[in-house]
Amino acid sequence: MEGILERKDAGDWIYRGEGAVNLVLAYIGSSPTFVGKVLRIQKSVRNGFKCEDGPSALTMHECLLWEDTKDLVSAPTKEIAEQQYVQHVMIPLLGPEHVDAGEPVKVESQLANVGEDIVIHMGSCESWFKHLRRCLIGRFGDMNTPILDKLKIQKWALKKWGIQAGLKVLDLNVAWFLFELPSVEEASRRNWSFEGLPVTLQPWSPSGCCSGLKEDGLIWIRLMGLPAFLWSTEVFRALGKRCGHFVKTNEATAERRYLKWTRVRVSSEFLESVEDNVRCDRPAWRVDAAKVNTLCDSALLISDHSVIPNSHGILERQICVSVEIKPKCGFLPLSRFIAEGNAIKRKITRFRMHQSLKLHQGEISEISEYNPLYMFSGSKDRVHKAIKALFVTPQNNFRVFLNGSLILGGSGGVAESTSCVIGEAFEDVLKCVIRADDGLRTTNFLELVAEAVFESGLLDRVLKVQKLDLYDIEGAIHVYYDLVSQPCMVCKDLGEDKLSGRYSSLHSLPLNESLNIVRDYLIAATAKDLSMMIAFRPRENGDLGSPYSIVFLKSTGQSFDYKASFIDLDMKPLKRMEHYYKLDQKIVSYYTQMLKMEHQLDKKAARIKVNGTLN
Repeated sequence: MEGILERKDAGDWIYRGEGAVNLVLAYIGSSPTFVGKVLRIQKSVRNGFKCEDGPSALTMHECLLWEDTKDLVSAPTKEIAEQQYVQHVMIPLLGPEHVDAGEPVKVESQLANVGEDIVIHMGSCESWFKHLRRCLIGRFGDMNTPILDKLKIQKWALKKWGIQAGLKVLDLNVAWFLFELPSVEEASRRNWSFEGLPVTLQPWSPSGCCSGLKEDGLIWIRLMGLPAFLWSTEVFRALGKRCGHFVKTNEATAERRYLKWTRVRVSSEFLESVEDNVRCDRPAWRVDAAKVNTLCDSALLISDHSVIPNSHGILERQICVSVEIKPKCGFLPLSRFIAEGNAIKRKITRFRMHQSLKLHQGEISEISEYNPLYMFSGSKDRVHKAIKALFVTPQNNFRVFLNGSLILGGSGGVAESTSCVIGEAFEDVLKCVIRADDGLRTTNFLELVAEAVFESGLLDRVLKVQKLDLYDIEGAIHVYYDLVSQPCMVCKDLGEDKLSGRYSSLHSLPLNESLNIVRDYLIAATAKDLSMMIAFRPRENGDLGSPYSIVFLKSTGQSFDYKASFIDLDMKPLKRMEHYYKLDQKIVSYYTQMLKMEHQLDKKAARIKVNGTLN
């Protein structure tokens, strides 16, 4: 979109909430461009950096995973990648009427001067020199050769060389590619052709990039056309200082995923002002863990689903109450790859088991009685029971807003259980929404929410996407290791040969089947972690037609317009697969041990009771 958010605009945005990766701001200004919108901004870990900018915000293996979604693969920033993921992957699955992919909006930033000369001492590059000496330069045809697809080159090299781990392919310039290999000698002795083009492989050398280079001399470089042997953190630090501000490189640059160019950015004044403005509103533990990523130059602008605009998209001064629900995983896995020792997963929900671990770790004060299987049951009574359980123990799974302002639940953290004091205050706030006597408004409101959840059919869509996970993480993790060309750490820990053990069928799959399994698992992970937002607006007698669905609350005789939407549709990074597996094992292991301890205590109590009777 046109326009840039500047420092002076920061005061128009207030804290709405946050998750592990992004911070969400609500707009309170008067610009028609932003009214009815929220702004999602990247966070970065304290003393760390995370900003995905470059020719693609995805890693090399993620580009392979999503190669059929060209707009996603070519997205230059994380915000645009997230937008394209929602647009091309999640909207077809969940429905365009319930999802807003958002649009990137620029924030004020400064660029290094184009064409400025910088002096770099060659000692800064020695570590990268050592790295490059085990790399090959591959030439495919000549400079008149049509532009080649790096993913095809990657697949070709893996197949021809039979390398299981450690191969990286970097695009240098049209016909030239840089191959990072465990052993240069292995490939340099062979001659190959690619789609009829002759392939020339040779060890990398400094003279291939800059003739007449002397290791103890000086070299003048420009930011555009930065030579491969100057691609180091030390060099980028020098560039940043020359621009008047220290600059950390983005992940894609630091990992050398591409070598054509790099971008160096300095301060981002809008984001710095936002960081200062919202710090006091954020939970303390969130502030300690992460901050606004001030090195990103864009954020994602999304519809504010906690309010309902009129048919012309304009917000009116009418009462609007909305509820945000994280329904969690709505089915029990049946995968044959679940280990015998983890069979409890087929009987107890992941949510229930995770609650026990969180209580043990002090992350929550009590276990929620919420059962996701009730929420996804297709029974209105069970859905109602699930909603009531969420209200009693909201944690970070249930929030209520009135005209966009939070009135129940946590803002970026785990909320307290709904005590009598909180419940009475909530009951009082509902006076302007629910026409009922004192003590009945909350009950009627929860009935309204259950009615809308049931009628909207949202849960049927979510469950269908969640069930794309056919193999469970205990199966998908094996395919993941093959996909990233790494030894299978799970088979290693289990002491199994991946080609002859119980998981050999997974390690023998064709590449396209492996891609489908991992891709479906990550899409299902998005569906298991999303939120539903349902906004309600009371209808008055004589109201004309509405573009929104209508729900009738029988207990009060009221009708409401309602708008049901999905939010938090983040694309899950491929590298999170290992985290998912480790967390899964940790959750199941703790719950299994807890059951054993409870069983032992029950047996001990039974013996005491018997002995007491005998005495």
